Amino acid sequence: MKVLRRQFLHLAAAAAALPALSRVARARSYPTRQVHLLEGFGAGGAPDIVARLMGESLSERLGQPFVIENRSGATGTIATEAVVRASPDGYTLLLITANNPINATMLSVNFDFVRDIAPIAGIVRVPLVMEVHPSVPAKTVAEFIDYAKARPGKVNMASAGTGSLTHLAGEMFKTMAGVDLFHVPYRGAQVFPALLTGEAQVYFGPLLSSIEYIRAGNFRALGVTTVARSSILPGVPALGEILPGYEASSWYGVGAPKHTPAEVIETLNKEVNVSLADPKLQARLADLGGTALGGSPADFAKLIADEVKKWSKVILAADMKR
Repeated sequence: MKVLRRQFLHLAAAAAALPALSRVARARSYPTRQVHLLEGFGAGGAPDIVARLMGESLSERLGQPFVIENRSGATGTIATEAVVRASPDGYTLLLITANNPINATMLSVNFDFVRDIAPIAGIVRVPLVMEVHPSVPAKTVAEFIDYAKARPGKVNMASAGTGSLTHLAGEMFKTMAGVDLFHVPYRGAQVFPALLTGEAQVYFGPLLSSIEYIRAGNFRALGVTTVARSSILPGVPALGEILPGYEASSWYGVGAPKHTPAEVIETLNKEVNVSLADPKLQARLADLGGTALGGSPADFAKLIADEVKKWSKVILAADMKR
């Protein structure tokens, strides 16, 4: 009887350990095939650049291709909904952008971003840059404010779409500076041709996709939108220096469908953080004006929650909800 009891206890202990062992096995085996990382703003833009840099690093580290899929439209909502509806197995991921918290308030959609997407890790924070066409005579933010006040409604402010971060950053500037700019929305990267021709005169654009135009002298940078100056444009002031309290960072991270196994989330979080610790990737991000984020899934969830709260106030105050 004692022998049978011992055998039973050994079997029970082994059975109890099986779920933990299976979780470890799943985590160690992931990924076994290519992973799709969806971004919602089209090839050549800042989100695409970040997605490809991170996808390349994760491919090298995890031994499987991370395929970048451009699902542009509706300020990232098309890509987000595709991931929300995807199987929660870790093989379809979302490049989360600062537009996702904006869309959570701005748009009426068939999903709840905060509820339906599991945060994995932040990747990078990048300033937007207030840039103007060379035909605009203003050399400083103060001069631009005077220039715009003298031409109410006649200075075209480009954005990458109504309700995009580039739009809301401009709306915040209009309110705080007391100027009337005429908003002209464009589809994604189409904003740059409009700026190059002078069809639009000012843009609050992501530094990642704007920096080469600024370096080439195509646009003049008047200010960056983060609290502190950017190391890549040290001579350009932060807008908060002229308009205290102004801040409108662009940032990127990785998310997955809700109910994705915790072990897969942990694996991806670890590899994103290891990738961001690589001096080569840090240098590539820094060269584009970005600062690596990293951190835990909880850290990234807090950033998202804070941004939802921040932009919801701007949207509701301006009666922009659609």
